[in-house]
Amino acid sequence: MDEMQKFAREVFESQPFSLFIGAELTAASNDSAELTLSIKDHHKQQHGFVHGGVISYLADNAMTFAGGLALGGNALTAEFKINYIRPGKGERLVARAHARSAGKRLAVCQCEIYAVDSGVEKLCALAQGSVVPAN
Repeated sequence: MDEMQKFAREVFESQPFSLFIGAELTAASNDSAELTLSIKDHHKQQHGFVHGGVISYLADNAMTFAGGLALGGNALTAEFKINYIRPGKGERLVARAHARSAGKRLAVCQCEIYAVDSGVEKLCALAQGSVVPAN
């Protein structure tokens, strides 16, 4: 495990909400991150789909990791937007984020969130946001 992945894992494991919700950091590089979440009943809304807030959390956190890694350290979300495409249903969700542009004080990131059902990934949301250094 390289230093960037080690740093990302330490940060992720220090996030109480991420641990509470059951998310996992499954990949990290110098400008990308992947989070996964095994779907449980407590993640769902009244129609049996994953609640939009859960999907939004995955997008936000994955983008902040991708942007923070591209900026070289701890980071915060400055803003983000999400488009829900189809309901989140299946066994798990996968959020894959990439920093598309990174300067000294701002990274613009995008994230695709997939619902995985019987091994088939279906795009359920797209997000874009800005990430800034936490310092």
